Amino acid sequence: MSTPVVAPVLVPAQRGDDLPRGVADALALVDPASVVGLLQELLAVPTVTGSAAESEGQHLLEVRLRAAGMDTDLWSVDLPTITADPDFPGMEAARDEAWGLVGSWGGEDPDAPTVVLNGHLDVVPTGGPELWTVDPWQGRVRDGRVLGRGACDMKGGLACQVLAVEVLRRAGVRLRGRVQLQSVVGEEDGGLGTFATLRRGYRGDLAVISEPTSGALVIASAGALTFRLTVPGRSAHGSMRLEGVDAVEKYLLVHQALRRLEARRNGDVTPLMARYALPYPLSVGTVRAGDWASSVPDALVAEGRYGVALGEPVEAARAELEGALAQVCADDPWLAANPVRVEWVGGQFASGSVDAHAPVVQAVSSAHARLHGARPPVHGVPYGSDLRLLTGIGGVPTVHYGPGDVAHAHAPDESVPVDELVAVTRTLVLLVASTAGGV
Repeated sequence: MSTPVVAPVLVPAQRGDDLPRGVADALALVDPASVVGLLQELLAVPTVTGSAAESEGQHLLEVRLRAAGMDTDLWSVDLPTITADPDFPGMEAARDEAWGLVGSWGGEDPDAPTVVLNGHLDVVPTGGPELWTVDPWQGRVRDGRVLGRGACDMKGGLACQVLAVEVLRRAGVRLRGRVQLQSVVGEEDGGLGTFATLRRGYRGDLAVISEPTSGALVIASAGALTFRLTVPGRSAHGSMRLEGVDAVEKYLLVHQALRRLEARRNGDVTPLMARYALPYPLSVGTVRAGDWASSVPDALVAEGRYGVALGEPVEAARAELEGALAQVCADDPWLAANPVRVEWVGGQFASGSVDAHAPVVQAVSSAHARLHGARPPVHGVPYGSDLRLLTGIGGVPTVHYGPGDVAHAHAPDESVPVDELVAVTRTLVLLVASTAGGV
């Protein structure tokens, strides 16, 4: 279950008081009002994964990128072709359309790097409105935080990326290389947008996804596979329960086996994940059984999420869960004759990582330290992300670095601290300027 990723060796931090005037001017343009205003614009569009608002949000953002002087590419994703691709990462939400968006800006020096800023515009549903103390689409500021669905995951990070490019342009900074801002949809249910962007040919020399990391530097993300289990029973009248086979009771045997599997898979983890009590969770999110209250249920369907360890092949992770289920079926006479059916559906996130010595790690860490006085902590995260697509399919060394704590993501009153929005934006300004501009 371990991974070869090792702790980074970092060069000394540089001072931030000797910046060229244009970059210093750009940094001065980053203020709370600017980044909060931009985030509120993004939050006002309810871009729930799979909804028509995903596309609305992409079109509105394209206008802003174009107004900032970026060359934009806004295209309709060919869904039948993309979803038929053998490497397609899966999708859970039904869509009639999806749009990709890339904004590019910079020079034409073939020897200068291209910096990719990747962020997803889609968000999860809000849940019951009674759970919120504010309008989830308003972007209200309270106690130094911006509240709203997607404020943390990850419109806050996307706002930082957009503003970083805007202030560099306004300050008159000239780049030798290029910056490429990729706004994607479908991240929450598999990675459709980033996959389509890669298939369109977009690449870079290094990439930052501004997922919520509280300003830490994330160099590895675990994987997550969506599964469906069908547990068979045999129906009978409820008054003659013993004549039937209760699928719920058989599922309890399965659930216990899943818990044992989860404990086994979390017994030996890499130090990058040691900060988490459960780095690779196995959770069942939905359970449906029976079709009539006075009948013994003849089937139970359970769907859940299965954590993939860093460096673990997806095929190996699937085989381990399937093996655990085969064993519980073999130990029960009914299930031995009527085994549980396993299906792999929806999002299929492999794990992903970047070498701790990679230039992207050094570049982001140095920019952060130069502005904020100390290097950011470095660790991994237990959730799947588009990092694995950029590093794997795209071959682009990628890290997470963004505002907000993932503990606030997907929750009622989701929020992101204003000071972290400002700090991350400033780091991205210096990262782009120093990497693509040769500061």
